[in-house]
Amino acid sequence: MKTRTAILLTIPPILWAGNAIVGRMVAHDVPPILLNFLRWAIAFVVLLPLAGPVFRPGSGLWSNWRRFTVLGLLGIGLYNALQYLALQSSTPINVTLVASGMPVWMMLTGWLFFGAAVSRRQIAGAVLSIAGVLLVLARGEWSHLMELRLVAGDIFMILATIAWSLYSWLLIRTTGPADIRGDWASFLLAQVAFGAVWSGLFAGGEAIFSSAGIHWSWSLIAALVYVAIGPAIVAFRCWGAGVQQAGPAVASFFVNLTPLFTALLSSLILGETPKIYHALAFILIVGGIIISSGRATSRR
Repeated sequence: MKTRTAILLTIPPILWAGNAIVGRMVAHDVPPILLNFLRWAIAFVVLLPLAGPVFRPGSGLWSNWRRFTVLGLLGIGLYNALQYLALQSSTPINVTLVASGMPVWMMLTGWLFFGAAVSRRQIAGAVLSIAGVLLVLARGEWSHLMELRLVAGDIFMILATIAWSLYSWLLIRTTGPADIRGDWASFLLAQVAFGAVWSGLFAGGEAIFSSAGIHWSWSLIAALVYVAIGPAIVAFRCWGAGVQQAGPAVASFFVNLTPLFTALLSSLILGETPKIYHALAFILIVGGIIISSGRATSRR
């Protein structure tokens, strides 16, 4: 795997770790589905000056609207809404830990729906990488794993992970319009446009069945700006480019870095010093990435 590809796939887990922490911090200030809608509404405004022509008549957006509708539903409307919903009842560490099952779901999704083969290296890499994640969860003591209890948020995150797996495979297994595919901003804006519509519909349903309101503050505004630009625009751009170069199955192993980064960021926010097990977990996770990507690299 090229260094550039590895960097592209490492940036999203860092930003997503921050997204989980911020989402938890503002859980009492804004309803989760509304948070997702506001996030993508801001991202839409930011991207519009960069790729506004994507909406012109004759653009490939309109002839491929079904594809972008599905991508917007899975990657923007469902995944992020379910993640913020999960953070209402689960911790950032637990949420990102559940998401660490991504390699397994990615392999199953590719095998069941896209005819992708599963290699022994990928299975071995998945086991090694998930062991690193479990080490973080156990805080260096495997006996702590017995204390883990699944809550509603963990179930929501499992559903979110499945949605993200389908989204990632569709990124490379479906053909997009040439005038959009070559421009990252246009390609992302096309997804965000439909994803914002889905998010708005879901937020409307949330408003009907929930009485929770939004409590505006400067900290909430700062949080919205962060989740809209960092974990949304920058992370989606890097993930899309990385998946195109490495493939969904290999790229999914980088998601396992998210719990590690979440633990480190949580430690910094709480003023705690990172432990030795964080370093050991990092070695296991990166080892899983190297093993799983070895075959693809040699084949190239």
